[in-house]
Amino acid sequence: MRPAPTPHIRPRRASDLPACVEALAQVHVADGYPTNWPEKPSDWLTGDGDGDGDGDGDGDSPIGAWVAELGGRVAGHVVLCPSAPDDVAPALWSSREGVPVDEIAVVGRLFVAPGARGHGLGALLLARAVARAAELGLHPVLDVVAYDTSATALYERTGWRFLGTGEQRWSRRQTVTVRCYAGPEGESAAADASPI
Repeated sequence: MRPAPTPHIRPRRASDLPACVEALAQVHVADGYPTNWPEKPSDWLTGDGDGDGDGDGDGDSPIGAWVAELGGRVAGHVVLCPSAPDDVAPALWSSREGVPVDEIAVVGRLFVAPGARGHGLGALLLARAVARAAELGLHPVLDVVAYDTSATALYERTGWRFLGTGEQRWSRRQTVTVRCYAGPEGESAAADASPI
């Protein structure tokens, strides 16, 4: 029996984008994420413009972006972005804790290819984004569409705290209900790297 491949988290490079888009397409077919397939998936991943109508990026350049490799192949992805004025999760955290929105970062574009699940990549990617936010003195938050129970389970298992629900406007014609979470303190997101 061959040993299981060791996961590796590293900064995303421009050359990773085709593999990221391929993995994202697999996730979209399997899980319906992102809810609306972006017109330009590479731009959606990098934050180079929004134009996709799904509300999961407002065109701000990420603070950081990472990929998960498994067996030498890109198998997952996450970004950490500045919060935008109309983001529900940062607004909830800001009002609850009394901190300015510019001290909050948003975790997004998190996915793991279906064939690479069961190795804890989702938890490892989350932990990397949380660690970077902590290095910068920012508190991470995120939101997830209310019906995505598998993502919700990952966040709660890794120490993310439920803030509440809200209505997020993705376009003039689309508003969705999202569950909002605040990240764990420090690097405790890695405490339970249960497989996703």
